[in-house]
Amino acid sequence: MKLIFLLEELSMKYLLLELLPRILPENVEFQIIPHNGKRDLEKSIPRKLRGWNEPGDIRFVILHDQDNKDCRKLKESLLELCKTTDRPVLIRIACQELESWYFGDIGALARAYERPKLKNLPKQKRYRVPDEIPSPKEELYRLIPEHQQIEGARRIAPYMDIENNTSVSFQFFVKGVQRLAAE
Repeated sequence: MKLIFLLEELSMKYLLLELLPRILPENVEFQIIPHNGKRDLEKSIPRKLRGWNEPGDIRFVILHDQDNKDCRKLKESLLELCKTTDRPVLIRIACQELESWYFGDIGALARAYERPKLKNLPKQKRYRVPDEIPSPKEELYRLIPEHQQIEGARRIAPYMDIENNTSVSFQFFVKGVQRLAAE
């Protein structure tokens, strides 16, 4: 089996390169295809699903930021793009943005940037539910001005605890990918 990950942006690739070997069984291969934003991803979905002609058991995972949109409507619109084929597709939405997943593991953030004081963030109400932080990317830049999207993904990912991340959308992603790989 092989999973093809269609991603909205390059930083997601660097996060998943580190996490997927810890999430997937050893016998499951994966390929990661980042896009240049949501429009590029959405335009690419029908073409990639129809045109993929590699033999074997191929399944697709689409990862898209919520960006303050209605999650259900966003997922429905992405599913509509997939209807042109019978390919198995898992759609997962990072609520609000990928950076919410980092706030779901404050310990990883603190270690990656060598800032132990960050571990106190969950004591503040606005950080308790990472998927409800209105602009997690902006919040991350405010707390860690030197943070850069791609380099940040590379720095944070090795420290992320897959089992104990408090971001619900991260947990849905992990469990969905594991379920798809087990089918």
